[in-house]
Amino acid sequence: MSTIKVAIADDHKIFRKGVVLSLRPYTNIKFVQEAENGAELLAGVPLSQPDVVLMDLRMPIKDGIETTKELSKAYPGIRIIVLSMYEDERFVSHMMENGAQGYLLKNAEPQEIRKAIIDVMEKGYYLNNFVNRILLKKSHSRQKGAPSLATEIVLNDREKDVLKYICMEFTATEIAQKMDISNRTVEAIKDRLMERFGSKNTAGLVFFAVKNNLVD
Repeated sequence: MSTIKVAIADDHKIFRKGVVLSLRPYTNIKFVQEAENGAELLAGVPLSQPDVVLMDLRMPIKDGIETTKELSKAYPGIRIIVLSMYEDERFVSHMMENGAQGYLLKNAEPQEIRKAIIDVMEKGYYLNNFVNRILLKKSHSRQKGAPSLATEIVLNDREKDVLKYICMEFTATEIAQKMDISNRTVEAIKDRLMERFGSKNTAGLVFFAVKNNLVD
């Protein structure tokens, strides 16, 4: 695997340095930028050109919420993993639907941070047990209401299959092989679904699909 360039934005220097130090044994991960707030991160990105950003939420000057929105809009190729102490499901939902590809709590082990970094690069998102529980809770909450034909989402068979495989964490190449179609077709279907559902990235697409019971 080629080296993954990582930036971290967190106003707590001890924690920030601890994350950098804890991931040092993984030689395929290289930290190219450290920032104390979102403004500093955004200013340094053109020079550091990270593949992945580890983003705290509460920071001075510019917080992680606004920074994530600005970064994902200006640099859609950069993967963003929230690394926060906030366990509130509202933060998780908001961040995953507005540009983040993963959400980790600050007590995450280095091995999980590494896995999240690799997964967002290879699959476009990372969902751990914490996020999955929130998705499941939202799914059950949605099922309690009466069904509405006006809001029913209809997908054709090919769209259903592509969406299912994306949620099962298969890459575009793997999906193409399973469905005997081209990578370009898979990406076109995924892009069409993202535009249709208003999702900004693969993570947002998965989040929408699970929340709205579009996959089994």
